[in-house]
Amino acid sequence: MSTALKNLSNFNHTTIPSGVGMKIGIVVAEWNIEITGALRDGTIETLLKNGVSENDIFIKYVPGSFELTFGAQLFCQNNSIDSVIVLGCVIQGETRHFDFICEAVSQGVTNVSLKYNKPVVFGLLTPNTLEQAQDRAGGKHGNKGDEAAVTAIKMIHLQKHL
Repeated sequence: MSTALKNLSNFNHTTIPSGVGMKIGIVVAEWNIEITGALRDGTIETLLKNGVSENDIFIKYVPGSFELTFGAQLFCQNNSIDSVIVLGCVIQGETRHFDFICEAVSQGVTNVSLKYNKPVVFGLLTPNTLEQAQDRAGGKHGNKGDEAAVTAIKMIHLQKHL
């Protein structure tokens, strides 16, 4: 596992640009809200800690992870938004539903990002168990929301400085 050797909340080894003036949309899936709510909280805390104003963080909710890409597209249509972060959690079950949803979201995030020329950050957890999700939503492996926030800031900075 990639996170077994890395804490998702540890950025001591990297430089994070200032988020001052950046406007960021966050789309949160309501399905598995105990996990996605923790991801949202970590995302917001990290954005604020790195200079993004509370007034420049916009949060919307969608029913499930499949709907994340449409939520991201709606945010991207707003020219004042610099980046969108999608936060969801799909836990492996007994059917192939997991595979279809995860593939659709990953392809959708890529497509929306390229269509609107804006960073759309993939904050979808795809664990095998609820325990693994908890470990990545503020547990022993940190918070994927922290990583998503830092990624958004870095990608906005990259885009503005090229």
